[in-house]
Amino acid sequence: MNLPVLSGSPTDATLPTRDSYVVTALADVTDRALHATLARFTMGLSPAALAAAHLDWLVHLMATPGKRLQLVDKMARKMMRFQAYAWRALLQPGTSAPVIEPLPQDRRFATDAWQAWPFNVIYQGFLLQQQWWHNATSDVRGVARHHEEMVKFGARQALDMFSPANFLATNPELLQRTLECGGRNFVDGLQHLLEDWERAVSGKKPVGSEAYKVGRDVAASPGKVVFRNRLIELIQYAPTTEHVRAEPLLIVPAWIMKYYILDLSAQNSLVRYLTGQGFTVFMVSWKNPSAADRDIGMEDYRLGGVMAALDAITATVPGCRVHALGYCLGGTLLSIAAAAMARDGDDRLRTITLLAAQADFTEAGELMLFIDESQIAFLEDMMWEQGFLDAKQMAGAFQMLRSNDLVWSLMLNRYQMGEREPLSDLMAWNADATRLPYRMHAEYLRHLFLDNDLAEGRYVAGGHPVALTDIRVPVFAVGTVRDHVAPWRSTYKIHLLVDTAVTYVLASGGHNAGIVSEIGQPGLFHQVMTRNAEDRHVDAETWLATAPRLDGSWWPTYLDWLGRHSGEPVAPPSMGNDAAGYAVLCDAPGLYVLED
Repeated sequence: MNLPVLSGSPTDATLPTRDSYVVTALADVTDRALHATLARFTMGLSPAALAAAHLDWLVHLMATPGKRLQLVDKMARKMMRFQAYAWRALLQPGTSAPVIEPLPQDRRFATDAWQAWPFNVIYQGFLLQQQWWHNATSDVRGVARHHEEMVKFGARQALDMFSPANFLATNPELLQRTLECGGRNFVDGLQHLLEDWERAVSGKKPVGSEAYKVGRDVAASPGKVVFRNRLIELIQYAPTTEHVRAEPLLIVPAWIMKYYILDLSAQNSLVRYLTGQGFTVFMVSWKNPSAADRDIGMEDYRLGGVMAALDAITATVPGCRVHALGYCLGGTLLSIAAAAMARDGDDRLRTITLLAAQADFTEAGELMLFIDESQIAFLEDMMWEQGFLDAKQMAGAFQMLRSNDLVWSLMLNRYQMGEREPLSDLMAWNADATRLPYRMHAEYLRHLFLDNDLAEGRYVAGGHPVALTDIRVPVFAVGTVRDHVAPWRSTYKIHLLVDTAVTYVLASGGHNAGIVSEIGQPGLFHQVMTRNAEDRHVDAETWLATAPRLDGSWWPTYLDWLGRHSGEPVAPPSMGNDAAGYAVLCDAPGLYVLED
């Protein structure tokens, strides 16, 4: 039965078929603004991601009574061992072995002062508690691996905060220092705190950075800026030898920080080392983006960075192929550019060098704690409001990954012990941070970290996907033993991604100090092995056990490899090429590196 349509009543034809644009836009702005406001109080961490991880762990723990029984048993046995140790430490000091040893990287309780009663009992109790919480947050059946890592990370952060090393009453070294100084250490510490706070709020660099002026003490290798666009300045370094290798070298640093980590002081500058060995070196110096650059994406960095620099180099040194070196994110971008060039038949590259650079992000270390859909959406909203990711927000994430070294030990030494550590050139560089554009960083996190598009052949460059297997030129890759940004087992995966000869080096040190490998510095070592394209794959653990170990810096090993892939020495090229449109613009280090 058809009912009559009442006069003035809406019909299907008159009802709106789409959501209101105004309501949709208002909803989007409201949600993003709320998340951006929350981010100011959470250091960019998504409360939803943290809550989901802890709820996942708690629900599964409640549903596994066997695991809880096991934890109760562990607690009881630890208490018994601890009580027995405490009695022995009291009644027979110096005769009982510790119940538990700190992890190799934990240096908080390393001095003899911690072995005296009652401090030995205090720190042993803390380590046992730390171990129990690790057991409680690990191996709970059903918990997502990512959530388990987040919960373990959160428990570790909370425990580190309440370490006995952080408090006057429970730290024998701090007590001794206070007695020796008559409390003066706290006065000095307060002065340091106020000084650091004043510099932070006024945007000044840390105390001691004045000793490392850019262009005078660091980034001081002589050269000329021969090209400039919206994203980069290209520095051509002056030759220091009568003849140079025919093939020039292009260095593509990360734009997370400024370029001069590879041109620090004279004794630990990779640029000076290479020019001193007869190589013509070009360096990309990235512009520090502002809110106006919010829509610059990864493709802009490829075209305006790597490809624009290659165009300038091949115009300056015509007829020669180019060695290309990429560091960290710069190495990832170089991999993308090289794959696109191989796809398109562009054969200008002679070799590729990747320093602490990832192309497969499935095992990207503890940074993956901050990578899931919830976390990335939260970061995108934070960056959407400001137009970029601020250096301080990036620094906070890296500090949490190594909170013992970068937060609590610093606060102890500087603000309680009253001792300000001298600033090195590497530390001064680390404080000279940059911003990341909103669009670029969102694409980087989603396409590389979250979806792993580059390793799986889905990453689009120049309108079409690229495949790293198209790369046929020799690859030299460097990982570092203690890298918390690009773990060496992750960088080792380059063997699985390219169809060419790979020489892989594992160097001592971390993400930065392992790359800045000063010649003659004591304690350095590296392992190296080459896999040819026709060789069978060797897994990372087998490689670690079999690769020859060499003492000293990896730089001479790299120089030897680079020399074997270079032509005979020739006369140095001109600085720039005015006729081709690449005139000298100014002296190195240029203008972009000086921008805040």
